[in-house]
Amino acid sequence: MTAVVQRVLEASVCVEAIEYSKIGKGLLVLLGVCTGDDEDKIKAAALKILDLRIFQDEDQKMNLSVRDIGGEVMVVSQFTLCSDKGKSGNRPSFINAEKPGSANLLYELMITEMKNSYDKEKIKTGKFAADMKVKLTNDGPVTIILEK
Repeated sequence: MTAVVQRVLEASVCVEAIEYSKIGKGLLVLLGVCTGDDEDKIKAAALKILDLRIFQDEDQKMNLSVRDIGGEVMVVSQFTLCSDKGKSGNRPSFINAEKPGSANLLYELMITEMKNSYDKEKIKTGKFAADMKVKLTNDGPVTIILEK
């Protein structure tokens, strides 16, 4: 599992030129479900993301989580994160990405785990396997890559 976690002031996802979802201040999570990922990895990652202390406190130190600030979270599936990074050439292979059926189940599990562990109204999503246009205003910029 690879997740790119970005601290954002806002983010939105459009599918077929129609806004599908949007958030204000919080986290945009691009989630790649890789072959061999399981429920335990996904559940642990969901909690880790919600508890990442990457928002500034009153002393301007990154000491607060998205929960602490009452922020929103958007989770967007992105199988390309499971590429081989073009190790054997200039065209990356996606053989490490989980099959769509299993990947969708684990993606949905991530969302469910976050909704069960935080305010479910503050968890938004992209649309699995859709051609999405993601817009964001990165705050900082702060971007964390989690690999489990």
